[in-house]
Amino acid sequence: MANYKRIFLDGYSYYITMVTHKRNPILVDNIEALRESFHESKRYYHYSIDAIVVLPDHLHMIITPKKAKDYPKIVRAIKYNFSIKIIHNEEQSTARHKKGMNPVWQKRYYEHTIRDEKDYLRCLEYIQNNPMNHGLVDDSKDWEYMFAF
Repeated sequence: MANYKRIFLDGYSYYITMVTHKRNPILVDNIEALRESFHESKRYYHYSIDAIVVLPDHLHMIITPKKAKDYPKIVRAIKYNFSIKIIHNEEQSTARHKKGMNPVWQKRYYEHTIRDEKDYLRCLEYIQNNPMNHGLVDDSKDWEYMFAF
């Protein structure tokens, strides 16, 4: 595996994609648990969500953390809290892992440091078009699990 180095630049925004394990379509059906997971992460980390789209098996978002080095922790907190909410409690989560049961999320996530306004607009357009690209709606305005400035 290649040595991947993340870029941490304070004051920059980050485009992030998180995908469920084996693309299990659980996110929309558990949207309240996902919202609570974001809310919980904001108790510990300071960041703004500039845009987000949640699809059944993955989400894309643009976030701007107060401290750049926090964005991996933000992703970890969201994943962890959502997993606990889906599984119901931490002991059951540990037991599932020990028994070789499937995790809730893919281990890794995609991130991209947004370098300038053109890059930001490209990422924003991708987020806005994603529900159409996946055939979920004919018009992105009809997808209720999206927020963008």
